[in-house]
Amino acid sequence: MIPRTASEKVKSLAQSFKAVAIIGARQSGKTTLARSCFPDKTYVSLENPDTRNFALEDPRNFLKKYQNGAILDEVQRTPELLSYLQQILDESEEKGKFILTGSNNFLLQEKITQSLAGRAAYIDLLPFSVSEIAAIPNALDDLNTVMFKGGFPPVQADGIAPNDWFGAYLRTYVERDVRQIKNVSNLLLFEKMLSLCAGRIGQLLNYANLANEIGMDVKTIQSWLGILQASYHVFLLPPYFQNFNKRIVKTPKLYFYDTGMACYLLQISSPEQLFQHPYRGAIFENFIVSELLKNRFNQGKRSNLYFWRDSTGNEMDVVIDEGVYLNPIEIKSTATLTNVSFKNIQFWQNLTGRKASTLIYGGDDPQIRKNEVTVRSWREISHL
Repeated sequence: MIPRTASEKVKSLAQSFKAVAIIGARQSGKTTLARSCFPDKTYVSLENPDTRNFALEDPRNFLKKYQNGAILDEVQRTPELLSYLQQILDESEEKGKFILTGSNNFLLQEKITQSLAGRAAYIDLLPFSVSEIAAIPNALDDLNTVMFKGGFPPVQADGIAPNDWFGAYLRTYVERDVRQIKNVSNLLLFEKMLSLCAGRIGQLLNYANLANEIGMDVKTIQSWLGILQASYHVFLLPPYFQNFNKRIVKTPKLYFYDTGMACYLLQISSPEQLFQHPYRGAIFENFIVSELLKNRFNQGKRSNLYFWRDSTGNEMDVVIDEGVYLNPIEIKSTATLTNVSFKNIQFWQNLTGRKASTLIYGGDDPQIRKNEVTVRSWREISHL
């Protein structure tokens, strides 16, 4: 089993809260993480129809079976159960009594907010990070292969061919999970929108443009994008609003949580094809932004990532809001840096008056450049 960075945080939360919810995309490793962190707890899969029916039809007697607590897997399948779980937690002083997992952030978080507020902590679990993939022999030998495969455990750890696995995964997701979240009537158009999103990674989100290409109204597109966000497939990177006396862009950017899925949707069939693909730069940017997000989530923290762009096109790919200062990061997919590579950083430094900056690139060697610019390899992303 590949050790998960989030393990320590999950165990720590279980010492402070009566319940812990691990949420993330299907097949991101939630069940494995829960069972490895709490091997002595009874495991209950609510995907099992008989178990699920028992939980829905007689929730009180169902929960009585687990007086000592349990791991309730895929709890979004029985959201009503959480209301009954509230009373059990109120009557118990035991910490970490129930561990919940769920593949749907929207449903699970809604029930936690309503029924388990103050009783449950939750942590977002994304697919493997670079630091976790490093435990697999030779897995980080080639950047294009890492981006092409992505981080889902079955692809990275079990060696399933990406095109085979993502084809089966997306079919199950669209035909089953999408209907569970919201009854989408036209699944073909939903799949088309998903593919169109892959062609827009790293770009400003334009609902009207998507609606026109798909032939749906803007409200439907907004709803469908909400489904993709709730199921941990895409996320929006918000703009940083401090204007520094400049007119700024206020539209978010669109990214995928996993570059392997994006490559599949773009019909990239091999790492070699990715090497020459016109979207390689955008995919690398997506790769770095999602890794930064994993660093936060694995510590149980919320995202503090933004981007900054003014109306004339000056831009900083990522701005990390550290509270007392901003940490700007420029992303370049090339393995060779030139003076032009530092253009955006130089503009940012002149604009803000703060020199310390970071550039992450597709090469292997860390460097210290003039004007306090630290150049970091993509391999070091987990250490930022």
